[in-house]
Amino acid sequence: MLEYFKTILSKVSFDKRLFEKELRKAIKALIPKEVELLKEWCYLRYGNEYQPILQACFAT
Repeated sequence: MLEYFKTILSKVSFDKRLFEKELRKAIKALIPKEVELLKEWCYLRYGNEYQPILQACFAT
């Protein structure tokens, strides 16, 4: 599932709202270990562009 959500996030990364929506879905669906891996991946890949969204989504 982690790889699936990475693919989805990559495909919707052009749209801020879609990205946030799909990220929140991913966080709800994944187990805690996978959420941590997703968090690392997101910050590496989208940290500059979507930092406020990442902080908001991973804070909860």
